[in-house]
Amino acid sequence: MFALRQRMFSAEPALLRAVDDVSLQVARGETLGLVGESGCGKSTLARMVVRLLEPTSGDILLDGQSVFHGDETFRRTLPGRMQMVFQDPVSSLNPRRSVGKSIQEALDVHSVGSAADRRERVAAMLELVGLRGEHYGRYPHEFSGGQRQRVAVARALIMHPELVVCDEAVSSLDVSVQAQVLNLLGDLQAQFALTYLFISHDLAVVGHVSDRIAVMYLGRLVELAPAAALFGEPLHPYTQALLRAVPVPAPGRRERHVLHGDLPSPLAPPAGCPFHPRCPDAMAVCRVQPPHWTEHADGHAVCCHLHA
Repeated sequence: MFALRQRMFSAEPALLRAVDDVSLQVARGETLGLVGESGCGKSTLARMVVRLLEPTSGDILLDGQSVFHGDETFRRTLPGRMQMVFQDPVSSLNPRRSVGKSIQEALDVHSVGSAADRRERVAAMLELVGLRGEHYGRYPHEFSGGQRQRVAVARALIMHPELVVCDEAVSSLDVSVQAQVLNLLGDLQAQFALTYLFISHDLAVVGHVSDRIAVMYLGRLVELAPAAALFGEPLHPYTQALLRAVPVPAPGRRERHVLHGDLPSPLAPPAGCPFHPRCPDAMAVCRVQPPHWTEHADGHAVCCHLHA
């Protein structure tokens, strides 16, 4: 919850619930995809997972221990166990530091090995992500967008984390470069037994890389299912609308379904089901009563009155 500037003629700040009543479990070694429109709270959730933001209530657990309230010894290990790949490598990389120094910073902070060992480890990581060891001394502006994102991946993996949060990690890249980075992430996952929380608004990308997919709307989860089940039998009207809106590469097909209406303001969310103002199947109960989670099939759950 964020307290924004005060409303006019009010002494109380406006409260924004960017993420509300979200509960997720990510199994070791799997890729959990998280999709939703811009502004639905995906990035806020990602930043809470890696402790860049602290939740107003609730907690994040890693192997059953709280990342916010665990003992000091446990919390000191977290930077080596959880890392994040940000959307924009231009703003996430320091333009005044060489890429080698940026990747090496975590090793320096935690005094991993000797200076020579750290440099050698960074050079090996650069090779692993498809760059060259001699790129160590170059600066971010000397690389293409795809190469900068490879540097960001190398920086995230240099401490050999268990969980990597990818927040729109390929959305700023050309389609051909996207495929290269996605293949790289898949290869690295197999090599290092990584666990991914993969966040994107691109359903095609998420469907390609994910084992399970969670759909988020206005700060809340509305559907959670294995990737094949979500694409084969989407249950929530919002998920159905997202899938219908995906462009199909068929020259003769002109029809494309578009979700009507704008995302409501999280400062004043609708009563009842938050999706009901845009839902073509909305019922009277949707306007007054929030829906509850219902298990539809093994691993496929939905939060909708249509499936109560």
